[in-house]
Amino acid sequence: MKKLTRSEAAKFLKTHDNFCILSHRKPDGDTVGSSAALCLGLRQLGKRAYVLDNEEVTPRFRWLHEGLTKPEAEEGDTIVSVDVASPGMLPQAFVPLKDRISLRLDHHGTSTSFTEYETVDPDSASCAELVWDVLEELGVSMDEKIGEAVYVGASTDTGCFRFSNTNAHTFATAAKCAQAGTNIFELNQTLFDTNSLGRLQMQAWIVEHMQFLRSGKIAVCAIPRSVEEAIGVTEDDMDNMSSFPRTVAGVCMAATLRENQDGSVRLSVRSIPGYDAALVSQRFGGGGHVCAAGATLRLSLEEAARAVADVMLEQPV
Repeated sequence: MKKLTRSEAAKFLKTHDNFCILSHRKPDGDTVGSSAALCLGLRQLGKRAYVLDNEEVTPRFRWLHEGLTKPEAEEGDTIVSVDVASPGMLPQAFVPLKDRISLRLDHHGTSTSFTEYETVDPDSASCAELVWDVLEELGVSMDEKIGEAVYVGASTDTGCFRFSNTNAHTFATAAKCAQAGTNIFELNQTLFDTNSLGRLQMQAWIVEHMQFLRSGKIAVCAIPRSVEEAIGVTEDDMDNMSSFPRTVAGVCMAATLRENQDGSVRLSVRSIPGYDAALVSQRFGGGGHVCAAGATLRLSLEEAARAVADVMLEQPV
């Protein structure tokens, strides 16, 4: 594995063609926006580029991939992954391509090196910002479509610029999106100011069932799959729901656990500066950022909640 600077990554992209771009499992706005922006930027340069169709992308973000996808990788493709911190983050259908990934663009501080080349910047608030930096090095012009993709990635990974990972570079990137004609107001309304009834009902359930530890500084919420089914929430309804328990006054670190269809448990940890979410997730084979991390546990929901609570209580006050 060789680490590349932004300019070196740009040179790599310039000297290759026939790109196939991979996003991660349980796709969020950053991986979808990053892959769309990279694809659009490469096409602007006259390259042949596609995003590999990820069937897990939900309607909330699927519009970003419209006209950009193809069903399968081809022989001779230059495969690039975006926002994929480890092989375990690849969708099951993408796993056979793991050893063919030539370049990984990522911003996770606890990422695992598994590709021939990688450009990883933990100081970047979103992968979309890193992708845009590389495209800018290539001479790509920010247009409205690229701006939409980059803005979705940057805004969703910073909680609409509210999270502690937000920095001056994030705002500068967002400003370029606005200058390119991106409808910031409309995107913010759709992504952050519109809630379905199911989402609000789930938030009400979480309020009633959260467990508070260490005088309210730590919160744990385990959500049975049966509850999600009874309320009727979709994956889009649950998008970024893991940040909701952390918004309770006094909570410094919160863990949300959800049951997957295969019986495993999805863990999401959110924290304020001074508490390390990544340290918690790493104990269960996961990773992420200091203030936002996750993992998958092969335990029952009750066992997983107890194990996570024990690890969270080890955090210094």
